[in-house]
Amino acid sequence: MSREMDIRSVEAFATYLRGDERAEGTVEAYLRSVRGFAAWLDGREVTKDLAVAWKEQLMARGYAPATVNAKLAAVNAFFKFCGWEDCRVKALRLQRRAFRDPGRELTKAEYEKLVAAAKDGGKSRLALLMETICGTGIRVSEVRYITVEAAQMGRAEIALKGKIRTIMLPGKLCRKLLKYARKNKIASGEIFLTRSGKSLSRRQIWAEMKAVCTLAGVETGKVFPHNLRHLFATVFYRACRDIVKLADVLGHSSINTTRIYLITTGMEHARTLDRLGLVS
Repeated sequence: MSREMDIRSVEAFATYLRGDERAEGTVEAYLRSVRGFAAWLDGREVTKDLAVAWKEQLMARGYAPATVNAKLAAVNAFFKFCGWEDCRVKALRLQRRAFRDPGRELTKAEYEKLVAAAKDGGKSRLALLMETICGTGIRVSEVRYITVEAAQMGRAEIALKGKIRTIMLPGKLCRKLLKYARKNKIASGEIFLTRSGKSLSRRQIWAEMKAVCTLAGVETGKVFPHNLRHLFATVFYRACRDIVKLADVLGHSSINTTRIYLITTGMEHARTLDRLGLVS
């Protein structure tokens, strides 16, 4: 049986992922990796040896181990979909990180600079969008659940990944959302829309955030939607010290996933050690 990757098989895989209710961001990432593997194959039939060779090439090209594993997960899922289980490749074994890279850490002060820069630049939608993501901890794919009705009730019902969870919206945020909706003549439904009335895409949100970095004086490497969710998690945990509650708010099935959000930077860890007073 031929094991050549073609457009039809990749499109069928995309249909399967969406039918499995995978988040659109996940679908896009999986397809990007699968297409990358297909391009590397350059018409050759899929074999276990070639899959392993691709993995080794990714490592040689300097991809981070976590990125390599993400790409392997996508390709392995494709192999499973096609019934090519014998081609699956083992992921790299990763040691749990002790510290977070400060170069990727968005601080609260930097977040405030971004919001202020967006407002000063006349980008009121972007400013409110960043406040909404950071003030609630929602995923960028969940922005569509922030509706006029949700702002009126003070909570949003989010149905994603086969689960439904309720997100409480701060009162001040609700007032700002409703004011924005009235100003833009949005009577019901989604609040964050393009000029043509369509939902904002992940790519558009990412691009708009990057565009205000220079004005805000914040490094572009720190600015992407998911970092707002990380900042929410950090501030929320410092306020309540309840990781189980935080996991529920973020919509995590496993607390181990939530722990990743709470890894401190090496500088923070050093300050903690200094406060212990165990060295005279």
